[in-house]
Amino acid sequence: MAFVSAGSLRFHVQQLPSAAGPDGSADRPVVVFLHGLVVDNLSSFYCPLALPVARAGHEVVLYDLRGHGRTERPATGYDSRTAVRDLLAVLGAIGLGGRRLHLVGNSYGGTLALHAALARPDLVAGLTLLEPPLSGAWVENMVDTLSAAALSLEDSPVPAELLTLRLRKAAHLTAIADALLNRTTLIDDIAASRTFTPSDYAKLHCPVLVVCGEHSELVPGARELAGHAAHVATLDILPGLGHDVLKESSGVLRAAVLAHLDATAVATAAAAAPVRAGTRVGALVP
Repeated sequence: MAFVSAGSLRFHVQQLPSAAGPDGSADRPVVVFLHGLVVDNLSSFYCPLALPVARAGHEVVLYDLRGHGRTERPATGYDSRTAVRDLLAVLGAIGLGGRRLHLVGNSYGGTLALHAALARPDLVAGLTLLEPPLSGAWVENMVDTLSAAALSLEDSPVPAELLTLRLRKAAHLTAIADALLNRTTLIDDIAASRTFTPSDYAKLHCPVLVVCGEHSELVPGARELAGHAAHVATLDILPGLGHDVLKESSGVLRAAVLAHLDATAVATAAAAAPVRAGTRVGALVP
C-alpha cells in the first residue's frame, strides 16, 4: 500500500511494474485504471484486469479517486475538471508526469477517462471504457438514486449494527457511502456535470474500446460514441449481461482489453517513430 501527496490531497496509489521490465515497457503508454462511484475503489480492478495487464508487459497505475477507498475525503471537488487535475497530479507525484497514457475506466470512471482524453489529447493515447455513463438521462437517474441513498444513510444505525455482527467490510463501505453522500458535494457536482455530445466524440483522436452488457441501459450512449468518434472506436456488447461486465465476464473482457492495449501500443509506437525518406506518413496508419 502506498500513499502520495498530490495537489492538496493524500491519495492511495498502487503501481504494478511491467513483467517485461522498464526497458520493455518504456515505449508503451502507462495503463491507468479509474474506478466507479461511492463504494467502488481500486481493488475492483486488481485481479480481473490490472495484474493480467502488468503480466502482459504494460506498466500499471491504480488509485482511489478523491473521497473513495483509502484516499483523503475533502468536502468539495467531485466534478470532472477536478478529477482530471487529480489524475495528472497523482501521475506527477509518482514520477510519471508527461508519459503517454491508456485510461481504463469502469462505469463513472469511464466518464472521467473520456473527460481526460478531451482535456489532454496530447497525453491520452487510448481509452478502454467499461459501461461508461454518457447521457443526461443517466445523470438524472444517478442523482435521484444517490439522493435516496443519502437520505437512507443519514443518522442510520446500520454501520454500527454491521460492526456488531462483525461485518467489518460492509460497515466500512457503508460508512464511506454515508460520508461521501451526506458530507461532500459529490451529488451536487454530478448533478452539475456536463454531458457529452457528438461533437465531443468527434474530437477523440485515439483508439477507443467500449464494452457494455447486452441488457445495459448505457448501450445507446455507447453506440452514439462509436458512431461519431474521429478515430477507430470499437463497441463490444457482451450477451446476457447488464451493468456488471467487470465482475461477470472477466475472461472475455480480459482478452478484449489486452488486445486493445496491444493495438494501441503498436499505434502509439508507429506514430512516434521517425519517418524514413521516401515513406508516406499515411503508410504508418492502419
